[in-house]
Amino acid sequence: MEREQKTLPVDVFHAISDPTRRRLLTLMAHSELPVNELASAFAMSRPAISQHLRVLLQAGLVLERRVGRERHYRLHAAPLREVSEWVKQYEQFWLDRLHLLGEQLERDQ
Repeated sequence: MEREQKTLPVDVFHAISDPTRRRLLTLMAHSELPVNELASAFAMSRPAISQHLRVLLQAGLVLERRVGRERHYRLHAAPLREVSEWVKQYEQFWLDRLHLLGEQLERDQ
């Protein structure tokens, strides 16, 4: 009896922590691309790219579509909203710091 291996969802922050995966997302932001075309943009093996794509799929950041014998991938940016909202928390913090720095520089003149 064969067991189906279940894959756990991947955290979006983990998925985008790798520079290769971020570059893959950038490439797919413009159009749907076959895995071979994606792999040709990197100095690594196609299986290595496939592993990165699997992480992105598990995080919900890409969608996969079979076209004949090929797999095509495209960006699904909705999960990045979570990252955007997290970063937005710190926007006011940095604006406040820059304002304080500006005041300090004016006082020092």
